[in-house]
Amino acid sequence: MANQQSEQDHKPSSMGGIAVILVSAYIGAQIIADISSLKIGVVWGLAVDMGTFIYPITFTLRDLVHKALGKKNAQILVITAGAINLLMALYFRWIAIVPSDPSWGLGLEFAAVLNPVWRIVLASIAAEVVSELVDTEVYHLFVTHVSKRFQWARVLISNSLSIPVDNLIFTLGAFYGVLPGPVLWQIFLVNFLMKFGISILSLPSIYIAPGKKRSES
Repeated sequence: MANQQSEQDHKPSSMGGIAVILVSAYIGAQIIADISSLKIGVVWGLAVDMGTFIYPITFTLRDLVHKALGKKNAQILVITAGAINLLMALYFRWIAIVPSDPSWGLGLEFAAVLNPVWRIVLASIAAEVVSELVDTEVYHLFVTHVSKRFQWARVLISNSLSIPVDNLIFTLGAFYGVLPGPVLWQIFLVNFLMKFGISILSLPSIYIAPGKKRSES
């Protein structure tokens, strides 16, 4: 009897620990992706923002949080992450305009890299919040109206719809009217293919998250 009680006490703690890790990983990946996007690299001969290689993971991490903590908590997480990213941009803006100590000598370099370009920042945050909320709804509809089996499929379907939404909002919001149409299309297509490919690789991770008790709604 004592051993059974010990196992019951340990299980919720273990599930709670996994949930904390998932939430932390989601917020961390969002922040790292936003900062990494300030670097435009050349990969396989194509120009791409370097946040593209980590940001797609957030869609699957959101799915894991949804599975472990339910729809409402997943929505709260998405909105909280958006607020944190906005706060980060505002804080970097304030740091950039604070006079630098003359002995430091890197004030201009810091401002050049981390002083936010507000059109891009706002487009990025809007794309993240809207697409992740779309991901939440699609995942929820799949679980409640299609099947609770085939967990990889719920992640694949939700990510397949939310990633194009993210790309469309960000590309148009950040660059429409600034870059010519063919360039916008190239940015959209390259980012989509890279994000979708990384998302596919992350599919198996859905099986590491504990299921929410009774319902995943």
